[in-house]
Amino acid sequence: MTPINYVNTPEQLDELCAAIDQAPWIALDTEFLREKTYYPLFCLLQIATPEWVACVDPIALPKLDKLFAAIYNPNIVKVLHSCRQDLEIFFQETGKLPAPIFDTQVAAPLLGFQDNPGYAMLVSSFLNINLNKAHTRADWSKRPLTPAQIEYAADDVIYLCQVYQVILQKLAELGRADWLKHDFAELSNPAFYEVDPEKAWLRIKGKNKLTGKQLSIVQAVANWREKHAQSENRPKSWLLRDELIFDLAKLQPETTAELATVRGINERVVHKYGKELCQLITDAKNRPPIPLNEKGRPAKKSQQQEAILDILTAWVRVRAEENLLNPSILASRKDLEALLFNDSDDEEECPLMHGWRYAMAGKELVGLLNGELCLAIAGDKLTIIEKSC
Repeated sequence: MTPINYVNTPEQLDELCAAIDQAPWIALDTEFLREKTYYPLFCLLQIATPEWVACVDPIALPKLDKLFAAIYNPNIVKVLHSCRQDLEIFFQETGKLPAPIFDTQVAAPLLGFQDNPGYAMLVSSFLNINLNKAHTRADWSKRPLTPAQIEYAADDVIYLCQVYQVILQKLAELGRADWLKHDFAELSNPAFYEVDPEKAWLRIKGKNKLTGKQLSIVQAVANWREKHAQSENRPKSWLLRDELIFDLAKLQPETTAELATVRGINERVVHKYGKELCQLITDAKNRPPIPLNEKGRPAKKSQQQEAILDILTAWVRVRAEENLLNPSILASRKDLEALLFNDSDDEEECPLMHGWRYAMAGKELVGLLNGELCLAIAGDKLTIIEKSC
């Protein structure tokens, strides 16, 4: 078994950086806590290649500039599983994102796995190893870490190295090694990790059911909550849960006494921010909301529109079956709706308009919607043909 190098001194860090510089790719993972903070508390960084494995202690080593410089080398592929939260930490620490990225969770569905497969599932499926999850809920901020914790953390990159090599080989055998270039490039897009308080309301579900005044209040309070959570580095839910924001939008309290009667609101919030919140609500309900911008989609689709979506779905199923993919990996109902209603603002976000999905089905679906192609039944198979008239 490869010995685990626990890195907690500058000298050890220099040696690790030198080793990283020689690697064509590295497997990465992080351990962090965010139960009591807005920003994740960076507790441990695991790095491995087939030859070595290291666990870096960022609590003992507050200066990691050299390490990040080595990791961010564009000639080194960074292999992660479900990388969004890991990359969020890198972005938080450096203000930049590493590239190129290879995410095994994103790649595995091209080999027939379900959408967003877990790491343990891939390790079990590819390596026939069942991971020990005893330290899943460990407090990684406490020192010293136990040998069992360090071994547990190291496993997340030791087996990731092996999973990556298996996936890479299988993708190459299927001719799919380059299919995910766009998907992986998007993972290094800073827009995914920058949180704009003014857009916080967009992540709140159910907003489309509100009146104009209520929506304006939700927008204002969500903005306020995001800013205070960031400045205090506390979870948003510690200030106001989403359902409380909806209650405030509907009840529209004008005084702290009225605010205090809202079920579930924290007394500390009322005492510290009561007047501010009430004034915020009063101001918000007296101005028009930011438009929802439903981009031309009808509130309720007609039977004809539902039928068209069913036809598009049928062709997605055909192409997915031909390529041994789960249809949901190729295109979701939401993706098809974006095509049907010509949501130009969504084009950059719609997976069907880019990369392998566009080549496999997106181009044909656009042709169908533009009347350039037709679906036909040939024997017992559904096929697509060019329109002759």
